Amino acid sequence: MAGQTGGPPLPRARGELSAAVLARLRGSGPLPAPALADAAEPYGDDLQLALYVCYELHYRGFASVDPALEWDPELLAVRAALERRFESALRRDVPAGAALDDTLDALLVEPVDGTGVSHFLQEHGTPDRLRAYAAQRSLYHLKEADPHAWVLPRLSGRAKAGMAAIEYDEFGAGRAERVHARLFADLMADLGLVTAYGHYLDEGHAEMLALVNLMSLFGLHRRLRGALVGHFAAVEITSSPASSRLALAMKRAGAGPAAEFFYTEHVEADAVHEQVVRHEVVRGLLDDEPGLEADVVFGIDATGYLEDRLTTRFLTDWDSP
Repeated sequence: MAGQTGGPPLPRARGELSAAVLARLRGSGPLPAPALADAAEPYGDDLQLALYVCYELHYRGFASVDPALEWDPELLAVRAALERRFESALRRDVPAGAALDDTLDALLVEPVDGTGVSHFLQEHGTPDRLRAYAAQRSLYHLKEADPHAWVLPRLSGRAKAGMAAIEYDEFGAGRAERVHARLFADLMADLGLVTAYGHYLDEGHAEMLALVNLMSLFGLHRRLRGALVGHFAAVEITSSPASSRLALAMKRAGAGPAAEFFYTEHVEADAVHEQVVRHEVVRGLLDDEPGLEADVVFGIDATGYLEDRLTTRFLTDWDSP
């Protein structure tokens, strides 16, 4: 087919919605009616995979899929229906946020008895668990910082300059071997995982797909620029302590120097990024557009909500016999 592109292979369907979207990308069937999304489980495998596949057309696409489908009007209408279902569920399920300063301050509080994934892996990080964790996280980390780049044209002044400075670091500061996605691929190689982009999509939990989809949802919609900034703040402010624990987990498991380095690099870099995102990106945005404060808080809280769902999935799986 003329205009075909490379990219990972299409994944296996997980239900009626994703099967119809995948059939359309193969040129072998009609799209689902947008109304079908209204009845779907908003955080379930079928809807989240269908939405992930639609979004992936805006990243690297899929092998043997015509890149022109990125802007196919009927496919975009289905994507919009999936987005509405996902976003409406988040608006329903994420509790009303506190004041922004209180929300940001809460991100800095480390619980005395931490129970998250990084705490668990620091103490119980077997090679198999670390591989399972990295395979899931590869769905984001092999495109690390890409969803956030979409917000740059929607910012100005201090917010734009601060965001660009952080993204420059994420993209290797001009050095291809230091691009964070490349560093994660090196981590995967140390763990004996396949490093190809999108390789573990079929294994991706619905909870992981939802977290990556959140970034794409916020990044692709200008009306959600405040939520994207809030999401980014949540990631950068909480990254350093978690990265420190994960670096120790990699070291204890003998995962290899590249596996350990990915996280030690984030301990240092994200400690700096935390200050820039809080004082330049968030404050710069709200100095220009104070009406976006509630959106910033929503972005932070929605990120925490989906991270908590993913944490529960990991810990449940690892507690199973």
